Amino acid sequence: MAALGQQGPEKQLQEARLALAKKLAQEIILVDGHVDLPYRMKVGGFTLQREILDVSVRTPDGNFDYPRAKEGGLDAPFMSIYIPASNQTIPGASKALADSLILMTERLARTFPNQFAMAYSPADIEENTAKGLISLPMGMENGAGIENDLSNVAYFHKRGIRYITLTHGKDNLIGDASYDTTGTYGGLSEFGEKVVAEMNRVGIMVDLSHVSDNTFRDALAISQVPVIASHSSARKFTPGFERNMSDELIQAMAKHGGVMMINFGGSFLDSAYANGSARVREHLVNWLAENNLSRRDSVAQKYIQEYTALHNPFPTVGKVADHIDHVVQLVGMDHVGLGSDFDGVGDSLPTGLKDVSMFPNLLAELLQRGYTREDIEKICYKNIFRVWKAMEDFASAQK
Repeated sequence: MAALGQQGPEKQLQEARLALAKKLAQEIILVDGHVDLPYRMKVGGFTLQREILDVSVRTPDGNFDYPRAKEGGLDAPFMSIYIPASNQTIPGASKALADSLILMTERLARTFPNQFAMAYSPADIEENTAKGLISLPMGMENGAGIENDLSNVAYFHKRGIRYITLTHGKDNLIGDASYDTTGTYGGLSEFGEKVVAEMNRVGIMVDLSHVSDNTFRDALAISQVPVIASHSSARKFTPGFERNMSDELIQAMAKHGGVMMINFGGSFLDSAYANGSARVREHLVNWLAENNLSRRDSVAQKYIQEYTALHNPFPTVGKVADHIDHVVQLVGMDHVGLGSDFDGVGDSLPTGLKDVSMFPNLLAELLQRGYTREDIEKICYKNIFRVWKAMEDFASAQK
């Protein structure tokens, strides 16, 4: 029997691996393809006049703030300029919201210049990282912000947008969405075809997360440069969930040179999560009613925490690595990245990946599975930089 406090070889190996992962996270540029901080700031009360949600310090909730990002080695979270599908029904509302969220993001960088900086290119990220700053590149989630005006594609490029997710929860003027069953166009609309071509021309990456399979195929056929999926996972693990990418689409994207960035949300990682979380939720609702308590009561919070831990419905860090493994085995190391969806998937995040401070846990898992430093560099930034630079080169050649 080992002496009290003495660690076994496996425990020591795990700790050494995590220490190496933490070191790598600090040494390697780490890009996250999708963080929903701007909309969280809007909901939290951040306005153009004053900030109520201050992410320059550690925050009690949410998944992102400066101290935790530095702890986790996160250098460049793509700020999601998120346009809810409900805005699509009001002319001008989508563009106006996009403008306001861009202004909020810019103000964050201006207010805390020793912590954050805007970034419009891989070179900007490299320069900011060398200075110890967290870069804030921007991607617009839902092409509805373009409204029905093709000139807005160039407008948003000038405003700093470097990818556009063509759709979100509902079909829009560009094309069909994966969460919608209407099939308005059977893929891209005629306007959407022009949007994809214009994004190529001005230098905005085409993001195919959230689109229907037919829209995905249509966009791939039109885009002359590689595309991305900024926050999607593999449908192999979630059969019937069109929001994730099928093996066919992963292979088509890779053949085109693109990059798929893995989403950390529970429902994206494991179809069993939805069933498990529903059972936990049902029990807790009944328990609260039987005890005449609300979730805000301290007794209830303690019970909820203990019961959820005991009947943990969440995936683990290992499940995220399973998705990375699947993409690598299917199409190779050059076509996978990280797109957490932090601040966008609620409390569904995996055990061990609950916020941006925990990226080293994922890197440690990859090290355990035999991934090399070069592999991890590709996953963390080199793959997305390659696509981004290809887009810049193509756009420059059009001028």
